[in-house]
Amino acid sequence: MAKTSAAPLIAIVGPTGSGKSDLALRLAREFRGEIVNCDSLQVYRHLDIGTAKAPPSERRGIPHHLFDILDPDQVFTAGEYARRARAALSEITARQGLPIVAGGAGLYLRALLDGLFPGPGRDAALRAGLAGREARRPGALHRLLSRFDPQAARKIHPADVQKLIRAVEVCLLTRRPVSSWFAGERERLEGYRALKLGLNPPRQALYERLDARCQRMFEGGLVEEVSRILARGFPAASKPLQSHGYRQAVQLLDGELNLKEALYEAQRNTRRYAKRQWSWFRREPGVVFIDGFGEQPQAQAQALNLLRDFLAAG
Repeated sequence: MAKTSAAPLIAIVGPTGSGKSDLALRLAREFRGEIVNCDSLQVYRHLDIGTAKAPPSERRGIPHHLFDILDPDQVFTAGEYARRARAALSEITARQGLPIVAGGAGLYLRALLDGLFPGPGRDAALRAGLAGREARRPGALHRLLSRFDPQAARKIHPADVQKLIRAVEVCLLTRRPVSSWFAGERERLEGYRALKLGLNPPRQALYERLDARCQRMFEGGLVEEVSRILARGFPAASKPLQSHGYRQAVQLLDGELNLKEALYEAQRNTRRYAKRQWSWFRREPGVVFIDGFGEQPQAQAQALNLLRDFLAAG
């Protein structure tokens, strides 16, 4: 069989806490890989404990890209991620390295590989109004989207406020269902062929791991990390500080929650987030799922074999 001229690209996906970073490091050591972040929080500086970001001392000399590139109050879209990640891929490939995209941000990965629909730009005033409406009446945006575009509403979780805001915004600005935009032409990634590996650990074991990790974060300085971020002048309303764990730490500092309540809510919200990630990646075309956690020998062995076969078939 004739080999293609497309460069290989590996994507490691799965729910939070499933061991994506461990597996990425293992594959990178074996195949001269370089890791490209695909986590929507690890792009931010100063957010280390709550994102379980591997410090440079644990990266084993392997180049890492798109970590710590933004301040917490900077807006970062999936489109901007795709632009920066594609530039990183080109640099890695030019060095004869293997790009390994690792993370749980499914929309970022989709933007990187498939491109985004050519929708309208953002309207700050409209978005602020929609956010206020949701804050006053939780669930209002999902009900609104269900009227504008039932197909899109079925695909977006009622708690995913950011996606709901964007979907309703597009409907209002264009007077068209947002789902009609999804069918339009996209600027897909050219020159690469991708192997998508999905980690699929036992659900109860993952939930127990996530609960324990949340507890370690609070005990290991998460609240102090948030206090330092706020002391630098970054507002508590910054998007990354509204994510699970960080939001509860802010509420703890504000006196809205006590430590027990903050930990409980962080654990619950993290489990729910993992469940949504599972659902997303099960709908992602072409993902080859590997049972187990990314640091487990049998999962690593399976991934290594899949990658060897993939590279040989190129």
